[in-house]
Amino acid sequence: MSVGNNLYQGCRLFMRFCLIMRTFEMVIVVLAASIVTKAGKPIISRQFLEMPRSRIESLLTSFPKLIPANTQHTSVETVDVRYVYQPLEDLYILLITNKASNILQDIETLHLFARVVSDLCRSAEEREISRHAFELLGAFDEIVSLGWREQINLMQVKNVLEMESHEEKIQDIISRNKEAEAKEELKRRAKQLEMQRREQQKRAGSSNMSSSSYLSSTGYSAVPRFEAPASIQVSRSASPAPSTLRTPAFKGTGMKLGSKKKPGADLADLLGGETADEPLISAVSTPPPEPVVEKVVNLPAVVQESVHVQIREQLTLALLREGGLKSLELKGDLNLSISDPGFARIRLGLTPPTTSANDLQFKQHPNVGKFLTTERSLALKDPSRGFPVGQPLSVLKWRYSGRDESLIPLSINIWPTPSNDGTCEVNIEYELENAKLALHDVVISIPLPSGSYPSVTPGFSGQWSLNAGAHALEWSIPLIAAAPSADGTASETSGSMEFTVGGEDADAFFPVKVSFVGLGSLLGLEVEKVGRVDNKEDVLFSQETTLTAEDFQVV
Repeated sequence: MSVGNNLYQGCRLFMRFCLIMRTFEMVIVVLAASIVTKAGKPIISRQFLEMPRSRIESLLTSFPKLIPANTQHTSVETVDVRYVYQPLEDLYILLITNKASNILQDIETLHLFARVVSDLCRSAEEREISRHAFELLGAFDEIVSLGWREQINLMQVKNVLEMESHEEKIQDIISRNKEAEAKEELKRRAKQLEMQRREQQKRAGSSNMSSSSYLSSTGYSAVPRFEAPASIQVSRSASPAPSTLRTPAFKGTGMKLGSKKKPGADLADLLGGETADEPLISAVSTPPPEPVVEKVVNLPAVVQESVHVQIREQLTLALLREGGLKSLELKGDLNLSISDPGFARIRLGLTPPTTSANDLQFKQHPNVGKFLTTERSLALKDPSRGFPVGQPLSVLKWRYSGRDESLIPLSINIWPTPSNDGTCEVNIEYELENAKLALHDVVISIPLPSGSYPSVTPGFSGQWSLNAGAHALEWSIPLIAAAPSADGTASETSGSMEFTVGGEDADAFFPVKVSFVGLGSLLGLEVEKVGRVDNKEDVLFSQETTLTAEDFQVV
């Protein structure tokens, strides 16, 4: 009897399970989501219930024949299923559901499908739908799961498809830090090689002098050497100019200087193209080589007095494309040059900075006293001593790192707008945020999509050019200031440019890079007065304050 009861209970449970499964199968709402042509040809289709391919193709093929003529209805029923459809230009997007589903919920689900298609595809054409088939099928799976509509909206679907990863962002940050460390190491090694090269030149010069003195002391005359003509001068500059005197070209296959790039060529490029293997004429010459001078163009000249102050600031800034500040770092130094020994014992009074002192760090020269009060002044610790005469001295350095948006010197807005013809209209705007600054030689570099060239709308200030190496549009503005310059150069505090270029990806136009050389201090740090230490008499001085955009980007 126990065996029979167990068998009876098992049969009842099995029948109940079958009934539940049958009921579940009947209440599955969405059977399939498809995009078809008006002839019933499927372009993409996603089935949410396991069914043969012949079955879904038969349902899709018979769909156009069931559409009634001259009617506004968007659903049609057969004996087994219901079609809920919506025209999509020359195509149809439709849901195949069971007849027990809620028609209002089906129509709402269909509208969400249509919005996803319009958002992912530029146009409702068969080629465009096939091109984005993978993204569309992924979005369909996010909207409907096992035949049931998920509680999700269009924004959530887009966030899921973007698949942002926190670990990936961390890895990108680590990679950028490694690249920055590698660049710093390269600069350090380049500096070491430059010092070694100069030391070798000094040793070569001293050895030649000692050998010539030895020959003269022993009574032997030195062997005549070839001397370079006086008209030929070996010059060093940051960008070497072509010489009018050219050496004759040899057609043989003998030894050629510079014909093969050596392993240290990359470091030599950083040093301005100079290598350790130079002609003997420059190695034998007694005077040391002239230093490479960085020339700042288009800046008004400053008449230097006996006491001259030079303030230099380097700006590293990252702005967000949506607006706002991502990061800001400012480094500055103050150099003092004295040409008259009578003004060696002086004290410099500084203006207060325009930002909070909590994020601002100062570092004085070891022989210069610290700031003791709110009044910031610079003087030597020993009042009996004086500043060095005839050579510049860095007496103060500072660093600021914070998120004070009032320190942004120039705001850049870029608006890429994709069109329906495969092009993108880009609008760029700039505006001077600090009226006390005068920005010279401003260059705004906008990267372009690969293989495309811009068509610039006329009517903008400055001029534009195409950087073929970086494949970027460079917009050059001579001066951005609140007032014209001393030489009469016209200036504006704002401007805009518009151009059209092929491409659809708005991210291809970032990061935007900006470079300029400005007059003035971003923090407002300047020398207000200079006085003697002994009698506190005011001293006439000159001042030159520059701001350089070392790394300015809109990301």
